[in-house]
Amino acid sequence: MNKYLLVIPLLLVQFELASANHVVKMLNQGSGGVMIFEPAVLKVAVGDSVTFESTDAAHNSASLPGMIPANAVPWNGQLSRNITVTLTEPGVYAYQCTPHSMMAMVGVIQVGDDSSNLDTVKTKAQMVKSSFVMNQTRLDDYLAEL
Repeated sequence: MNKYLLVIPLLLVQFELASANHVVKMLNQGSGGVMIFEPAVLKVAVGDSVTFESTDAAHNSASLPGMIPANAVPWNGQLSRNITVTLTEPGVYAYQCTPHSMMAMVGVIQVGDDSSNLDTVKTKAQMVKSSFVMNQTRLDDYLAEL
């Protein structure tokens, strides 16, 4: 029994060492257009972190309700502040910049190889994109990359 108690902390340390941090910039203008996250589509491993970097002022990152895996923790960053999110549940996550949601400032992350909630996210995306005043296909285009 004592040898198992020694193995568990070693596995946890290895998990921490294996996880990576990815940076997503919140931009007024980028290679994909205006009001954009860069990169806007990201594939990461379970346990990886994503830092949303406030490169340009007046942006945030917030998960979209109903557009993250069932047991995932939602997030809602403050304006003009970096936020780091650790993604522990596999699946597809969609997020937005709240003040620029009408401009389709959105992004998607696939965690692991799991896309079991992709159909749910695509269904919810139809409602979300109805509020876009520009870039109406942006979210659909991003989801198509997964």
